[in-house]
Amino acid sequence: MLQTVSKVTQVLDLFSLENPEWSVGEAARTLGYPKSSVSELMASLANRRLLCRIGKGRYRLGWRIFELSQTLLQTAEFRVEARRVMEDMVGQWREIMHLAVLDGVQAVYVEKLQPTPAVKILVSWAGARLPAHCSGVGKVLLAYSPWENISANLRHMGMPKLTPHTITDLDELERELERIRERGYGYDIEEVSIGLRCVAAPIRDCEGNVIAAISFSVPAFRFKEREEEFTEGILKAAQRISAALPKHARSLPRELTTLHR
Repeated sequence: MLQTVSKVTQVLDLFSLENPEWSVGEAARTLGYPKSSVSELMASLANRRLLCRIGKGRYRLGWRIFELSQTLLQTAEFRVEARRVMEDMVGQWREIMHLAVLDGVQAVYVEKLQPTPAVKILVSWAGARLPAHCSGVGKVLLAYSPWENISANLRHMGMPKLTPHTITDLDELERELERIRERGYGYDIEEVSIGLRCVAAPIRDCEGNVIAAISFSVPAFRFKEREEEFTEGILKAAQRISAALPKHARSLPRELTTLHR
């Protein structure tokens, strides 16, 4: 059973924005499994609507995945409360806001709200992932996670350099995370994209555990002019969300907040 679950996960993990469609042969070669086994597995997933057959031996993700993702999002209390506050903030500040959770050493964007018109941020959308060591929300989430686990994971997975400002040294990152814990918020100073700056703050459950992070993403020239205002604004937004969470509120499933496999 465990082997079957592992293989199902590996097949589903093949699908991405860059590679949304796979043939049985391509999947088998990539995974290193017999073609007959992969064919049977993908056909079974299609029968359960987790995959969609689009031609002879070719598949895309099925709509059941979308249905499950909507159930996940609609039942995550912190996301529901966060969206209410984010709508108010975007209306008031006219800047892009993100909500994210931690998956290993990656930030998973659960929500993105923006005014119309807005500066286009092509690297983020609901469901997108970014390395946590360079994004504002990601660094905030890492700051409240065990350093031993973070450092081990980053040594294994690496610290990609997205811009000349990206932190790629573990000792420097450890110092940065300490500063975030001391002041209660974190910055992305053009570490993901040149010309874009972010300020992020943690969202806590009723027991004080950090379960998500929220951020403003602002063009660098506007951020410099109003840095203190944006920082104060995001802290107040995070506090509003945290205070509004019901006592039974939980974060997303544990697999989205623990180390990567």
